[in-house]
Amino acid sequence: MRKIDTLARPGATSAVYLAAVFLVCLTNGRAEADDVVFDELRFGTSASIGSGNGHESGLVPSLTVFFDPFSETQAKGWAQTILEPRLYLGTSIGTGDSASQVYSGLSFDFAVTEKFFLELGLGGTVHDGDLQEDGSSGPKLGCRLLFREYAAAGYRFDDNWQVLATVDHSSHANLCDGPNDGLTHAGLAIGYKF
Repeated sequence: MRKIDTLARPGATSAVYLAAVFLVCLTNGRAEADDVVFDELRFGTSASIGSGNGHESGLVPSLTVFFDPFSETQAKGWAQTILEPRLYLGTSIGTGDSASQVYSGLSFDFAVTEKFFLELGLGGTVHDGDLQEDGSSGPKLGCRLLFREYAAAGYRFDDNWQVLATVDHSSHANLCDGPNDGLTHAGLAIGYKF
C-alpha cells in the first residue's frame, strides 16, 4: 500500500485553496449572487463502484466550484441549456488506495420539474494514481491526464440548497499506452447556489 502524506497530494492543496476562496467571499459579506465570482459551491463524498482492478478502497470527499459565464441559469428550454453550459473546477481527495484528482469541464443542467433536475458533465482530470502495475492495490491508469464525465440527479430544496446523487468515470479511452482500469465513483453531494 502506498504511503503519501495527504497535505502533499495535489487534491488536498486544491481543496484547501477553494475552501479559502469561499470563506473569503463569506467573511467579506459578498455571498450575494451579484458579488460572487462563482455560481455554486458543492461538497460531496463518493466511493468506488469499479470492479476487479478498477476498485479503490476508501471514501473520496470532493469540493467543486461552478461558474456560470454563459448565463445557463437563465436558459429557457433544453436547446438553450445545451448552448449555455456552466464551467466547473473541482478536486477530490482519495483515501485508502483511491487516487486524488483535480478536474474541470462543462456542466449541463436539465430541469425535470421545478424541484428535480438532471446534470451531465464532460471534461478532464489530472490524478495522482498509479500509472503502471507496481504490485500495489488499486487501479492502474496508464496516463496522468484522463477524460472525466459525470451524471447526477438532484433535488432543489429552495433557491440556494440542493442535494444530488452522482456517478463519475475517468479513463484515457485507450488513447495512451498502458493499462486503463479507470476510476468510477458513486456518491452524494450538497450544493449551495448563490
